[in-house]
Amino acid sequence: MNPPPQTTSPSSNKGKKENQLVNLAFNIIIPTLILMKLSGDDYLGTKLAIVIALSFPLIYGLKDLITQRKFNFFSILGIVSILLTGGISLLELDPAYIAIKEAAVPAVLGIATVISLRTPYPLVKTFLYNDTILQTDRIAEALDKNNNNHPFEKCLVNASWLVAGSFFLSAILNYVLATVLITSQPGTVEFNEQLGKMTALSFPVIAIPAMLVLMGALFYLFRGITKLTGLTLEDVIHHHEKKKD
Repeated sequence: MNPPPQTTSPSSNKGKKENQLVNLAFNIIIPTLILMKLSGDDYLGTKLAIVIALSFPLIYGLKDLITQRKFNFFSILGIVSILLTGGISLLELDPAYIAIKEAAVPAVLGIATVISLRTPYPLVKTFLYNDTILQTDRIAEALDKNNNNHPFEKCLVNASWLVAGSFFLSAILNYVLATVLITSQPGTVEFNEQLGKMTALSFPVIAIPAMLVLMGALFYLFRGITKLTGLTLEDVIHHHEKKKD
């Protein structure tokens, strides 16, 4: 039920650690507690618990859109994912649709990453190679000087496939986790508890492996930059980012 994990956050330079805690609280901790502890008839009931639990990641996603003051494909996809989970649950559709939806969201991101290679705006530049992290102007100047623009484009393509691989891995793990855990029919307390358990396990089981692959892509890109430009990471990473840590 969770929106895709934020890989880069160009607009959130201040209070990053605090934001990550709020992110976890709104997207995982609070919804999990509501679904697992308050779904009984003595508390919220199954449907109201679903609505309130999903409202937290939904509010967080909408707040992120408003804060950035621009529509972000990934944030919108996260919001759509939440609404689909709510729709499937409240309409009491077959729980198999939950597994399909959980796999479809990261799969769409992976496919979009691959397709973007055919456009002038590959998504790897959004995730990894952007002005928030790197001094891209300085890198471009060094690449021109060393006549290494073409090899660097190959490096970006390979990094793109690694990024796409992290999403495809997430899709597979999402599907397996949802299939194993979600066995009860929507509209029951058992379903809500299983959905809450899936939410709680989504971070260690899905997000961490996917992030490890993404970190591998980042290190691969950094190695390519230093090799092709002759610069060090100290030369190309924004120094003001380091001072804030």
